[in-house]
Amino acid sequence: MKRLNAAAAAAAIAASAMFTGCEKKPELHIYTWSDYISPDVIEDFEEEFGCAVVVDTFDSNETMYAKLKAGGTGYDIIMPSSYLVGLMAREGLIAELDHSKLPNVRANFAKEFATQLLDPGFRYNVPYSVTYTGFCYAKDKIPEGVDVATWKVLENPAFKGKITLLDDIREVIGAGLMSLGYSVNSTNPAEIDQAVEVVLKWKQNIRKFDAESYKTEVPSGATWIGQGYSSDATQVILGDEEEGVPARSDIGFALPREGFTIAFDEMVVSASAPNPDLAYAFINFIYDGEVAKENMEYIMSPVPVRGGIDNLAEELKSLIILKPEDIIEGQVLAPVENLEIYNKAWDRIKATEAR
Repeated sequence: MKRLNAAAAAAAIAASAMFTGCEKKPELHIYTWSDYISPDVIEDFEEEFGCAVVVDTFDSNETMYAKLKAGGTGYDIIMPSSYLVGLMAREGLIAELDHSKLPNVRANFAKEFATQLLDPGFRYNVPYSVTYTGFCYAKDKIPEGVDVATWKVLENPAFKGKITLLDDIREVIGAGLMSLGYSVNSTNPAEIDQAVEVVLKWKQNIRKFDAESYKTEVPSGATWIGQGYSSDATQVILGDEEEGVPARSDIGFALPREGFTIAFDEMVVSASAPNPDLAYAFINFIYDGEVAKENMEYIMSPVPVRGGIDNLAEELKSLIILKPEDIIEGQVLAPVENLEIYNKAWDRIKATEAR
């Protein structure tokens, strides 16, 4: 497949490898969420650019950030959620982007997603994919008449021991805030205290805080309701025919009507990237229409690339590309200046025994 400026990028990468005297293939190191890049896309990139892609994964923004702050290095591309990009830039963890090396981004960005972005200028980041946080649930475990599309379902004693919440500070405290009608980005101490009390009430019913297990435990029946991401839920619902994973019509996904989080995960280039030219090549590659389509068919969430979205099968497009009226109650996770108030609230949630 032809890529815009692919030949030039590949030549730069090859020249870089020759200059350093490296005989083995250059490596691109990516730090991202699990199951978040199509293996076929990685294979295509490796073949086209004569390199090897090494992927490490994290299960929360906090885990990723803590590792980098503790001196974790060696990554070329990192995929934080939008609300952390500003902080990472101020702390010198990521590099300001040279958009002359990213022609596909400006040419192919799907502008209807601009309202869901924190930085439409893309100074340090290029949007990768958007997720909406709600409930992945087992339809046959929900009693008749019980409404799943509300945070109040977490208080229902019928689900005691059958609920998981994300192990994520902003998502969980944000859920408590939204359930009370507050902003997901509040830094009002009184509002956050109230949100903590709500989460502690929910804690009486939950099995654990975990960002991954709901993807397998809701289908198995170990968990009946798992706070989770739209992309993961859609993967479960549609299955994977090639991998022999059946579709699951008995699994549903609901967005709480009181409010739910919208979060773009971004592609950023590490300030200490061992191979920045390869990092730029990968970001540009993702914004090729054919590549974006292939990637969306795997991760099951929108990649804001015009050609990719336009060529999706209508059935898949209707599942993962939400209409404006569907996201009207969504709130975009934004950076907060006073992170300490969240950290203390989270420590209290984790330390308090379920009553």
